[in-house]
Amino acid sequence: MKKMLWVYSAIAVLLILSCSNKGGTPSPQPSTTTTYTAPVVSATFAKGADVSWVTQMEASGVKFYDKNGSQQDLFALMKSLGFNSIRLRAWVNPTDGWCNTADVVAKAIRAKKAGMKIMIDFHYSDVWADPGHQTKPAAWVSLDFNTLAATLHDYTVGVMNTLNSNGITPDWVQIGNETNDGMLWEDGRASTNMANFAALIKSGYAAVKSVSSSTKVIVHISNGFDNSLFRWMFDGLKANGAQWDIIGMSLYPSTTNWQTLNIQCLANINDMISRYSTPCMVVEVGMDATAPSTARDFLTDIITKVNGVNNGNGLGVFYWEPEAYNWQGYGLGAFDNTGKPTAALDAFGN
Repeated sequence: MKKMLWVYSAIAVLLILSCSNKGGTPSPQPSTTTTYTAPVVSATFAKGADVSWVTQMEASGVKFYDKNGSQQDLFALMKSLGFNSIRLRAWVNPTDGWCNTADVVAKAIRAKKAGMKIMIDFHYSDVWADPGHQTKPAAWVSLDFNTLAATLHDYTVGVMNTLNSNGITPDWVQIGNETNDGMLWEDGRASTNMANFAALIKSGYAAVKSVSSSTKVIVHISNGFDNSLFRWMFDGLKANGAQWDIIGMSLYPSTTNWQTLNIQCLANINDMISRYSTPCMVVEVGMDATAPSTARDFLTDIITKVNGVNNGNGLGVFYWEPEAYNWQGYGLGAFDNTGKPTAALDAFGN
């Protein structure tokens, strides 16, 4: 009985102590705050951005700021965010001058000064080239095909030499942009004359290598999730003797289908590597600028997937025009309306 009384007394004391604790300092609780960690990638993995609009934006008075609100040079800002590579589109003779050779060189010099690797994206047009538009430069319209291929070669050599004379050796060069059905239509339309398109690729490849044998040449098409498109294109180019060093692809998922498209893109990359013994790079990505958290999830996943490809054959991921905000109606950038980078770009962090 005394033993039982002692037990009851002990229980009572514990209850009193427990109750008294509720009015004092609460017991420590596990933290529910999660800290984001950017994907860890290989030292050679390209974390890139196409910022070709930058000079035009700056000329219009647009400014860029870090997350603390301090105005920054865009190239230095991108470097501080973890980017190590810059992509620049090249147009032959644009009416307003933006993205012509002089403008490309000016931006390339700034990129090099910021310690960036450089990709040049030849559109072989005076305007946008993409899956629905592959318009010849005005000065090339009347050329016969052999002269057209030679002119493409000479123009490419000229730009490469101009870059070289300014101390720039591009790490990568694209021969065409999103050439899903070839380029320089109608002569180079792949669906009607794959041999012609292959000849144009060969001409561009030879031009790049004649100036810089170390520069890697990319053939780029969009819809990186579409394996049948990629097989059709690269089977056709291979059968017609075209050369390339890297297969480039675009990927622009929505906020609801990115997980599916990322899986399909990775499967396509692995197939391209196996089928053509060619490494791959995602040279354009983007997502709705108003959904930065989802965009960060998408980017984290695709960067992780591409970096994880066997034997280092997934070479990099480039965000297309992340700096664009309140600019020409483009809605897939990664800066907010005050000119600061959004959380989406955390995926490229160090």
